[in-house]
Amino acid sequence: MGLLLPILLAIITALVGGLYLLGAFRQRRPGEPPLDKGLIPWLGHVLEFRRDTLKFLDRMQKKHGDVFTIQLGGFYFTFLQDPLSFGPFVKESREKLDFNNFAKFLVARVFQYWSVSTEHSFLQQSSNKHLKGDGLEVLTQSMMSNLQNLMLHNIGRASEGVEKAWVEDGLFMYCYNIVFRAGYLSLFGNVSPKSEDSENKAKEKDRAESELLFHQFREYDNLFPNLAYGVLPPKKRLKVQRLLEYFWNVLSVSKAKTKDNISGWVLDMQLFREELGMDESMISRYMFLLLWASQGNTGPSSFWLLLFLMKHPDAMVAVKDEVDRIVKESGQEVRRDGPLLNLTRDMLVKTTILDSAIEETLRLTTAPLLTRAVLQDMTLKMADGREFLVRKGDRVSVFPFGGVHMDPEIHPEPKSFKYNRFLNADGSKKTEFYKNGKKVKYYNMPWGAGVSICPGRFFATNELKQFVFLMLVYFEFELLDPEQKIPEIDVKRLGFGAMHPENDIQFRYRLRF
Repeated sequence: MGLLLPILLAIITALVGGLYLLGAFRQRRPGEPPLDKGLIPWLGHVLEFRRDTLKFLDRMQKKHGDVFTIQLGGFYFTFLQDPLSFGPFVKESREKLDFNNFAKFLVARVFQYWSVSTEHSFLQQSSNKHLKGDGLEVLTQSMMSNLQNLMLHNIGRASEGVEKAWVEDGLFMYCYNIVFRAGYLSLFGNVSPKSEDSENKAKEKDRAESELLFHQFREYDNLFPNLAYGVLPPKKRLKVQRLLEYFWNVLSVSKAKTKDNISGWVLDMQLFREELGMDESMISRYMFLLLWASQGNTGPSSFWLLLFLMKHPDAMVAVKDEVDRIVKESGQEVRRDGPLLNLTRDMLVKTTILDSAIEETLRLTTAPLLTRAVLQDMTLKMADGREFLVRKGDRVSVFPFGGVHMDPEIHPEPKSFKYNRFLNADGSKKTEFYKNGKKVKYYNMPWGAGVSICPGRFFATNELKQFVFLMLVYFEFELLDPEQKIPEIDVKRLGFGAMHPENDIQFRYRLRF
């Protein structure tokens, strides 16, 4: 009996401590948002959240209002669903709300890369230098060269009087393949003609190596959502490890040194880490992180953009007329056996109609989950004067797809594609949207916002523009079944940027001349 009591006390203490860690005893305090822990200790609502984020958050909002706290996998997340109150989330000081801590945790889980404290600020600095403004000019030209290599090399030009052959493909796979590979080659460099004895052989090797890389990337990307949530079964974890080791090898520092035309952005990232004394193997891991972050979304977005244009003839006509006008104003003419189109940055800044179509596409098909870690107890102030207390150690999140993109007051008929939604009557860019009679500052957030806004958004937008430009200038294309409905989005990818379709849709294409 003397030994039994201490043992029982130890068991009870361990049990109580375990329940505490699982969140079983957490209660809502005065001034805090409504608390919904779910029925499963520690996991909370993570299974329903993972199954369909949009539907779950809609249910929580109807139940609790536009601010609420939920338990997800051991963490407590306070969600803000009122777009008029996003300001504090976006602008709050890093002493209270921090993006980096949460990002480091996720990056370590999915890329096995352990970041250093100063790298986010350096990423912003280098991105401003190379991925926007004058620095973007070099990347734009490189992207154009690589797109033409991939899109035009195997499409035979018709002889006079001979019918041009159609090529059939899945639209999603075609768009994703071309845009991903061209973006990869533009950022990470080309095979040197010196190593292959000729420029044509070097281009052929670029095509072959980037094709293999794309298919390996697709395998990893399909596993990514479950990997990020930590719910991959052991067999698939082994597959992820094999894929990661493949990417670390292909993108290694030693192999990068054999390439020509590596972007200044990628070189900056390598040199910065080398100067910090980071091991080459860890730098290679970061290179794959860069590849995923820069090329994981533009390919799927190009699919939706092209599909929306094909399904909406008025949009296709408006964008095609704009493209033809810009080409003509540049003094160029695309014709049989003529020089390839030189699509410059100056031409790309004139595409106001295409810009609106792209922004509308991203509104409909891009759904990032923006999250900050709470570093100290703090108060969130809403636009209507309400205040909510949030605790140190919790998370604060915004899901713009549900809170903004699909809000019918901000965007009437929110599920419909309207290519001119972001244009004023005079053709200028529209930036004024309202809710409850008040102007909404964050009316479209496909790139995130604040400290976590995508640093490569200008390059990504250019990639989309260049791809659509070349498709419209060089090709005829159409859906095999014009009556086939636009596929539904794959809800399992909600929260991870650009959506994928539940199924591909077949199309065909051929050269115009």
